[in-house]
Amino acid sequence: MSKSEIEKFFSDEDEKNTELLVEDEDWAEEIEGQLSVDIFEEGGDLIIKAPVAGVKKEDLEVSVTEDMISIRGKREREKKEKMDDYHIHECYWGSFSRTQSLPTQVLADKAEASLKDGLLTIRVPKSSKTKGKLLKIKTD
Repeated sequence: MSKSEIEKFFSDEDEKNTELLVEDEDWAEEIEGQLSVDIFEEGGDLIIKAPVAGVKKEDLEVSVTEDMISIRGKREREKKEKMDDYHIHECYWGSFSRTQSLPTQVLADKAEASLKDGLLTIRVPKSSKTKGKLLKIKTD
């Protein structure tokens, strides 16, 4: 992309531009998108929510360890449109993933995931184990 194309994008001359479009669509398909998540505590559980609108259940993979969560998926287009036909192109299509350290240890084998109205919700009980131990210092 040339300097003039970038300057045009950021100018007010053409209000249709909302993102830099990639000319080589094969290259664009190799890029993996980032997934947004909310992580919060509710009772004795850690709750992870991620918007995955348009993603089928069979196109999602969730893995949980005692201190990490990984969500992978793929959002497929119904049909492929030509980039020349777009006025605004903001939706992400293709593979996405997110791996996140958890703020507390959890019981990974008790994790449950559900998908409703395009929202992935993962509920996993917090572990009673502590990550560290405060030591009392003894004197001789």
